[in-house]
Amino acid sequence: MRRFVCVASFFFALACLSFAQTASDAPASKEDVENYLQAVHSHEMMKQMLEAMAKPMHQMAHDQCEKDKDRLPADCEAQMSKIMDGMMNDIPWDQIMDSMVPVYQKHFTRSDMEALTAFYSAPTGQKVLKEMPGIMADSMQIMMPIMRKSVDQMTNRLQDQVAQMKKQSAN
Repeated sequence: MRRFVCVASFFFALACLSFAQTASDAPASKEDVENYLQAVHSHEMMKQMLEAMAKPMHQMAHDQCEKDKDRLPADCEAQMSKIMDGMMNDIPWDQIMDSMVPVYQKHFTRSDMEALTAFYSAPTGQKVLKEMPGIMADSMQIMMPIMRKSVDQMTNRLQDQVAQMKKQSAN
């Protein structure tokens, strides 16, 4: 009898551990993800990142208008800025955030979301969130000239390749 109680107790404890592990490995609920998104101030972060991205985009438009000023209207930059700002304001951020919930649920368990929410609710997590827009702005400012040069090189190479293909087709 004593042996039966010990074996039963062992399996009961094993079942409890298994249940506890299953609960922590359970998929994140919509509420778990929403709590995380709230902890990271997702709406405010999106707005700040958008503002950080706008500056280099406006600079790129300025550079393009300046480069082709003899072939563009005098108010080129104002027109481009108005169009870019309008497009950025028309982005359906709430819909985008709602569509992200299943993505987080796919990649994170309930315990993952709880840990992430706890981190971003703590002072260090809040500092990461506070500094991220500045990091993004500085990164974009550094990356844009490199990316622009790279895109220009790729465009030139593709144009050269197309020109060679046209030349070969003509023969």
